Amino acid sequence: MNTITDAPHIECVDLVRIFSAEGVEVQALQGLTLRVERGELTAIVGASGSGKSTLLSILSGLDIPTAGRARVAGHDLLTMRSAERTAYRRRTVGFVWQQTSRNLVPYFTVAENVSMALTVARYPAKERRARVEAVLEPLGIAELAHRLPGELSGGQQQRAAIAVALANEPEVLFADEPTGELDALNSELVLEAMRDVNERLGVTVLIVTHDAGVSSHVRRTVQIRDGRTSTEVHRSTRTNEYGRSIQHAEEFAVLDRVGRLQLPQEYLSALGLKDRVRLDLESDRVEVRPSRAEGEEDR
Repeated sequence: MNTITDAPHIECVDLVRIFSAEGVEVQALQGLTLRVERGELTAIVGASGSGKSTLLSILSGLDIPTAGRARVAGHDLLTMRSAERTAYRRRTVGFVWQQTSRNLVPYFTVAENVSMALTVARYPAKERRARVEAVLEPLGIAELAHRLPGELSGGQQQRAAIAVALANEPEVLFADEPTGELDALNSELVLEAMRDVNERLGVTVLIVTHDAGVSSHVRRTVQIRDGRTSTEVHRSTRTNEYGRSIQHAEEFAVLDRVGRLQLPQEYLSALGLKDRVRLDLESDRVEVRPSRAEGEEDR
C-alpha cells in the first residue's frame, strides 16, 4: 500500500515498450509520461496504434514495459513478482473491458458473476451476499441480479461489468473502450455510472478510448500520439455572471523531461509548420513560427 499521501496514484515515467517479431521492432510506447492523482476521473484518448492499449496492458499488470517506470497505488509494476502481481489484480485494481466475454461468465447470473469475483478476491463468505446487493443497487441493476448476461442489453451488461470490477473494492478502476460496442444512449448511461462511482466511492478511474465523445464526461483528457502523451484538456464547472453553471475547458501541451512536446495537428496545419520551425524566446513565452515567413528569408 502506498504510504506517501502526495504520491500520484498512477505514475508512468519515460515508459518504453518495444515489440519484436521476425526481426522487426515496433516501438508502441516512446518515452510516455503520465501522472494521475488519487480520486481523478481521466480519459486516455488516441487513435488506433497510438499506444493507449499497450499502456493499459502495462497498468493492468498484463504486460511489462521494456524500459521506464510505472507505479499504481504504490505497486512497482516492473519489479512485481508473480504472487504480488496476482494479488494486485485481485485486490488493488478492477477492470472493465470492451468485450462482454472478458467481463462476465455467460452461464452465471449477474449476482453470481459478482459473487465469483468476491470469491477470487477471498472476500469473507458470510459478507458476500450483502456485498453483491451493495454493488448492484447504486448501478441501477439490482432487479437484474438473477438474469444471465445474454438476457441483458449492451448497456446493462457493461453496468454489470462495472459491478464485477468494483466487487473487490479496488483503489483503481481501468476501463478499455467501455462504450465501444454501445449506442449513444447506453454509452451515456455507462459513462455516468463510472462518474458516479468515481464521485461516490472516490475510486480513481482511468478510461482508455478512441472515442473523443467520452471527453465531456471526465474532468481530464490526455491525448496519446505516437506512443507519447501530447496534450491534456482539463475541465471544470464555473459560475458565470448570471449565476449559471458553465463548463470551462483548458488545453495544455505536455512537456516531457527533456523538453519535447507535440503540438496539436490542427495547429501544425493552420500555420504550415513542418520539418524545421523557428523558436523565439520572449520574456514570458516561447514563440514557435514557420522557419520561413512569407516575404522573409531565413537568417
